[in-house]
Amino acid sequence: MKTMSHFSSNFLFVFLVSTAICITAMSLSLAAVNAANITINGNIVTYDRRSLIINGQRKLLISASIHYPRSVPAMWPGLVQLAKEGGVDVIETYVFWNGHELSPDNYYFGGRYDLVKFCKIVQQAGMHMILRIGPFVAAEWNYGGLPVWLHYVPGTTFRTDSEPFKHYMQKFMTYIVNLMKQERLFASQGGPIILAQVENEYGNYETAYGEGGKRYAFWAARMALSQDTGVPWIMCQQYDAPDPVIDTCNSFYCDQFKPISPNKPKIWTENWPGWFKTFGARDPHRPPEDVAYSVAPFFQKGGSVMNYYMYHGGTNFGRTAGGPFITTSYDYDAPIDEYGLARFPKWGHLKELHKVIKLCEHALLNNDPTLLSLGSLQEADVYEDASGACAAFLSNMDDKDDKVVQFRNISYQLPAWSVSILPDCKNVVFNTAKVGCQTSIVNMEPLDLHPTVRSPKRDIKALQWEVFKETAGVWGVTDFTKNGFVDHINTTKDTTDYLWYTTSIFVNDEEEFLQNRSSAMLFVESKGHAMHVFINHVLQASASGNGTVPHFKFGTPIVLKAGKNDIALLSMTVGLQTAGSFYEWIGAGPTSVKVEGFKSGIVDLSASTWTYKVGLHGEYLRIHESGGLNNKIWALTSEPPKQKPLTWYKAVVDAPPGDEPVALDMIHMGKGLAWLNGQEIGRYWPRKSSKLEKCITQCDYRGKFNPDKCDTGCGEPTQRWYHVPRSWFKPSGNILVIFEETGGDPSQIRFSRRKVSGACGHLSEDHPSFDVEYLQGSEIKNDENRATLRLKCPTNTHISAVKFASFGNPTGTCGSYMQGDCHDPNSAALVEKVCLNQNECALEMSSGNFNMQLCPSTVKKLAVEVNCS
Repeated sequence: MKTMSHFSSNFLFVFLVSTAICITAMSLSLAAVNAANITINGNIVTYDRRSLIINGQRKLLISASIHYPRSVPAMWPGLVQLAKEGGVDVIETYVFWNGHELSPDNYYFGGRYDLVKFCKIVQQAGMHMILRIGPFVAAEWNYGGLPVWLHYVPGTTFRTDSEPFKHYMQKFMTYIVNLMKQERLFASQGGPIILAQVENEYGNYETAYGEGGKRYAFWAARMALSQDTGVPWIMCQQYDAPDPVIDTCNSFYCDQFKPISPNKPKIWTENWPGWFKTFGARDPHRPPEDVAYSVAPFFQKGGSVMNYYMYHGGTNFGRTAGGPFITTSYDYDAPIDEYGLARFPKWGHLKELHKVIKLCEHALLNNDPTLLSLGSLQEADVYEDASGACAAFLSNMDDKDDKVVQFRNISYQLPAWSVSILPDCKNVVFNTAKVGCQTSIVNMEPLDLHPTVRSPKRDIKALQWEVFKETAGVWGVTDFTKNGFVDHINTTKDTTDYLWYTTSIFVNDEEEFLQNRSSAMLFVESKGHAMHVFINHVLQASASGNGTVPHFKFGTPIVLKAGKNDIALLSMTVGLQTAGSFYEWIGAGPTSVKVEGFKSGIVDLSASTWTYKVGLHGEYLRIHESGGLNNKIWALTSEPPKQKPLTWYKAVVDAPPGDEPVALDMIHMGKGLAWLNGQEIGRYWPRKSSKLEKCITQCDYRGKFNPDKCDTGCGEPTQRWYHVPRSWFKPSGNILVIFEETGGDPSQIRFSRRKVSGACGHLSEDHPSFDVEYLQGSEIKNDENRATLRLKCPTNTHISAVKFASFGNPTGTCGSYMQGDCHDPNSAALVEKVCLNQNECALEMSSGNFNMQLCPSTVKKLAVEVNCS
């Protein structure tokens, strides 16, 4: 995946992508083309120019990215099952090197990093897997997934013809391949893994490394092939991928992509259904109509494997977020949200699309298309053969105007920027611009942190806080002293976000700013990422870069006293760089510190003697760990101190009632870290985006998408809620630990349950109305199908009220529907009769239900909003 800093260059090359197919050393030669037969004990995986072929059958595959460390094992079965219900065949994941090899030969595969368990859950669901071993991932993940310790191996340069780098990369990759083989997880062994990836989007940076880059790309492919996995290998964004690798596409649109070789299938490894967020930025969204519009043309133009990146984005727990400044949430506006709930209407709209594409599978994969022009920006791709199989895709690439086209002597109306799919070359079963599934109404319901203790007289709020105060500056023994500045990352080696830089300055009592009771000015320049300034142990200022430019400079008035003044800078990283040429050499920390206001002129402290301390005292004492909560250092209080910087808070809380997903609401806090029972919730920072930026209330899906097209949240915190998995809670006695950097009000911290409180539906009578479940293997007949609006509440809830119902020409969107001048007065009564007290209901737009003669010249619509409880 891309970081925002290099999105623009990648977007310019949306179709220049590659991957590598691996043919085992014991099968065909490296020069093999067309079908590549793989050594098999289980499933035969082959390929040709049209598709992957599994056990002799051509496969049109829809894949979903779900990253195992971005959720928890308790969530994995539900996520995989929800993807399968959404019409997905394949689960894709990266392998995260820095989560597995914590130091050389020190491997970890427990908890969220139990890769084998994740693969077996996919296998048990009867699904395939794409394993992107990399081991470089980018992925908005800290350091691009490479371990920080690798940077400090002498002579190492990442991702080029560097012998130390290649040694450790091959060693780790071999370890992962052998682990998968031991568990018989490759398709050739009867397992789920049908494709594996080496490297990741290297073509974007290869030229920066010169000839060393070319040699490395070729080496990486050959090294992967030598692993003898029995499945093909891929390389994405690799414009010179050597045979027999398959090059693949990553972009918002890949319909025009063509592999380097005409003998290899067209694969889309990353279709971005949304975008990631950075602290202090707006909230990006991609409309479901446009996501569907990207998918349909890809298969229309010969694609055979398409993977959503992400289908479930999840959470960057702890300090795993990269960037810098990537939020703890990695929701990605994906079809399954951060908390594991289906995002309607996106999930539902894509589910229907997947079903219809599957109806076309035989025709698509066994024939070449006939391209027909239907207008200046309208065309049809028709797939048919002598057996009678026929499928057609009618496209309107005009991003402004709807069009009526003639196809096989029948008129079809094509909305702007849409594709209509005709699985029988006659009936439109799906149009990408017509969303017919419900929209869920999702709320964050606040819950008190306080466990309630029953007494004979009344309920007593029993929550008690304990507090530990950090020293502003060096705590314990000084780590080292040096004239001038050290690089932050080279000093901490990412063992912590925090590094103290401390010095002192002497002020003569005759200085004018003392006499005038005014302030001196402190000016700081830093490579990034953020900083708090303490003068004489008092917080004076905070500053930071942003997701686009991590470096920053600022000036702030500071209060000095006569005599010695202590200056302490708390420098912070907010996720290390995730990608870019030579990205591992990008540093952080201050580069210049000056004080203005003295009679003698500017005092430059940059070359002064600075004392350094890595990390926080609380980190050193490991007070955030459930087993390391040393009660002797905590001070018990009935009222937690508010707006106090550098303060640790601890409280014992009960698990929130119910079974809905849970988040921590940190809107009243400043910036810091949070843990529950020793598990890392992550960095919190309710940093607001600018009110001056452009945000939308309703996104126009028409026209090419980019991450700034459909933003919301101007002037609001980028992230307010922080996912706390249910599996982390005990029934009682849960230990919540917060480290607050700048000051907040912990008494206002709340849990919130993520609840689906209702649903909306908005459907037109001219909507493609076929029941796709029924159509699997059945003949398509127009007169047997009518547009039907379906509404469903979460399991164990029911439709408790009908808030709005109108058949006619209602206007507005979910939550703000209004009756038009054409309205069937029996609408609400009919909807209540069919839906009330039901978990789900279906409203057929027929004369038996509604007055179909109403407003004869109007294309009528049905809009409904219901409550779920």
